[in-house]
Amino acid sequence: MNVVVCVKQIPDPAAPQSLEPGTHTLDRSGKLILDDSDAYGVEMALQLAEQAGGGEVTLVSMAPNGETSGLRTALAMGAAKAILVSDDALKGADALTTAKVLAAAIKRAEPDLILTATESSDGYTGTTPVQIAEILGLPSITFAKSVAIDGSTVKVDRQTEAGYDEVTSPLPAVVTVTAGVVEPRYPSFKGIMAAKSKPVETLTLADLGVTNANGQEITSVDDAEARAAGEIVVDEGDGAQRIVAFLEQLKVI
Repeated sequence: MNVVVCVKQIPDPAAPQSLEPGTHTLDRSGKLILDDSDAYGVEMALQLAEQAGGGEVTLVSMAPNGETSGLRTALAMGAAKAILVSDDALKGADALTTAKVLAAAIKRAEPDLILTATESSDGYTGTTPVQIAEILGLPSITFAKSVAIDGSTVKVDRQTEAGYDEVTSPLPAVVTVTAGVVEPRYPSFKGIMAAKSKPVETLTLADLGVTNANGQEITSVDDAEARAAGEIVVDEGDGAQRIVAFLEQLKVI
């Protein structure tokens, strides 16, 4: 069972953030860490490989300046190797370009299953995983709260507002996992030391044969409007009627 996990390396959310002058994009020039949402996919992949009795977990990531700090964290958890795409031409890449690049890198690993988070913590578009599936011509299942492999089939409990759907798909497939799918393990000291020598293949767009790397232009960034003071309603026996009138005004009912 060979599993690819798409992981994103992001600026530490606990540290002060800044935008690059003139581009209005998030400054990613410093040390990057593993996105917390991707740790669940890494753990799920490790468990599936262990349950299958063999195989390996490969990480695929795209980051500037050859950054590998976040990848080393996932390697310390137990992943076998990583593929990093790092190219100055990808600065400001949009979601579709990111999907094209990751899909090209994933092809090199020839996986049985591709796992991703539902969305990244610094982007929140939620579109990249299904775009990867479309580009690769693979089925996709989103919002998995549990994942199991049965021969050449993946079985997923897909989280919904009303509970969950039981979904099956032939392999290979792309599956996005939720934060509750598993509890990520902490890297051990032995794992941290071993991660230093695990292979990370660094590629450029030319290596992948990708030529149409399109970026996005952010023209401005504005502060969110300050929240206005709410209206305090004192119930004098007509509270319910006033709530109904307010909801009618909003055209909710």
